[in-house]
Amino acid sequence: MALTCLVIVEAVMLEMQDPKTGVKSQPQKLVITTIPHAITGEDVVTWLANRYTIEAEEAWALGTMLVAFGYIYPLQDHKRLVIKPDTALYPIYLAKRNIRKKGVLEMHEQEQYSSLHKWMNHKWDFIVMQAKEQYRAGKERKKPDRAVFDCQERAYWVVHRPPMIFTQQSIMRPRVKSSVSIGALVKYSVTCNKHDPFLAPCLPSNPWVTDDVTYWLLNMANVDIPTKMRVERWTFSFGELLSDPRGRDDFRLFLKKEFSGENLAFWEACEDLKWGTAATMNEKAQQVYKTFLARGAPRWINIDGKTMEVTVKGLKHPHRYVLDAAQTHIFMLMKKDSYGRYLKSPVFKDTQKRAIGPDQHRFRSVLCVSTVDILSGLSCLSPSMQR
Repeated sequence: MALTCLVIVEAVMLEMQDPKTGVKSQPQKLVITTIPHAITGEDVVTWLANRYTIEAEEAWALGTMLVAFGYIYPLQDHKRLVIKPDTALYPIYLAKRNIRKKGVLEMHEQEQYSSLHKWMNHKWDFIVMQAKEQYRAGKERKKPDRAVFDCQERAYWVVHRPPMIFTQQSIMRPRVKSSVSIGALVKYSVTCNKHDPFLAPCLPSNPWVTDDVTYWLLNMANVDIPTKMRVERWTFSFGELLSDPRGRDDFRLFLKKEFSGENLAFWEACEDLKWGTAATMNEKAQQVYKTFLARGAPRWINIDGKTMEVTVKGLKHPHRYVLDAAQTHIFMLMKKDSYGRYLKSPVFKDTQKRAIGPDQHRFRSVLCVSTVDILSGLSCLSPSMQR
């Protein structure tokens, strides 16, 4: 299969190298060397789109595949094996504005000018020459025509200029003050300090140190009576409660008394669909729809109409994350409403009262004597005692 794919790719490359119908190539001067048969990314994409009657996006993808397979070698950016637009129109425009404004450009234009000058240094003389020719031709026009043309050109490049990655910078910019974030980190560390085996001793003992499995037995997934530290973790966050099977069982008992157990059941069904096997995905999706979302369903859940519409529409072509919107809605509903009432309920208080607090084990220290120490001790004995 792989060889067949490469045969097709090689046939495409042979067509591209045809002197009459292929991609036009020309020598490219790069610093002090001249590269023969150089082609531009725009020419490759245009040729692929016209030759195979495909969209521009497909042509970009096919060109990138040719670069990735090594049939086309990028001259400028060797690390990024992709087809990139390498048109010189925008650099020519910036060079012309730089000549007209005598080096006084706007901040973002100055950054782009410096970046393009560094990136296209091998043909910057050609770009400056083109900019001077266009500037000289523009001065020959009448003043009103020249003003209209300059405004049109400036408006065009305001829309079509390369992106300034403002969105990426705004995403990376911190949203809160460092003092607030550090305070939250310190608060979390203080809260979870005694629950970290590296910072505080395990109760009754650390099984990896003492070879005593009591800690594991007391903290099994579905133990009848949990430990006090385990119950305390349920109060940290709603996520901590749901991540603990024993805590989830306790929360399920509370929801059953509140007549809202379908919310947790739906959340668990979404988790089962998300992390289950692909073979049972369609079957589980239909079961979730019949049980929780269909009209007259036995365990119908209360979500808003927009979320219901998006979820039901997505179930026509189910995938692992088709129920994410509805699951998030139910999760936030339980977190804001049911979780707070659960912490104040008799169910949680009874579990908290019955929770056990094991005492720390005290193991007797054992003196370990090496073989070398024993032999050295024997050497100190008298010959008669050694016999």
